[in-house]
Amino acid sequence: MLGHLSALTGLLTGGIGYVAGPLIIWQVKKDTMPFASSESKEALNFNISWFLWGAVLAAVTVPLMFLLVGFFLLPVLIVYPVVWAIFCIVGGLRANEGKSYKYPLTVRFVQ
Repeated sequence: MLGHLSALTGLLTGGIGYVAGPLIIWQVKKDTMPFASSESKEALNFNISWFLWGAVLAAVTVPLMFLLVGFFLLPVLIVYPVVWAIFCIVGGLRANEGKSYKYPLTVRFVQ
């Protein structure tokens, strides 16, 4: 559960917690708690993936705003972090129930 919810510390740390939280939990628990290790890896992969998706979305939206087309994508850019937080919370709740949670649109960087 902490692997999923630790990513929310990124809201308080200026972004470093998005990756650092799940990474620390994974490194500390990988030998003693296999479930916590796998869930932390899943959260880490999710946060890396969503950072990259967000960077692509911002890179497309901001230049298009000068053509007025990007204003249609602006609501997506605003809702994006809310959806991220919801996925983190749902992952934490599922892990708390003892169920594995697979995030959508996640590239498995860490195996």
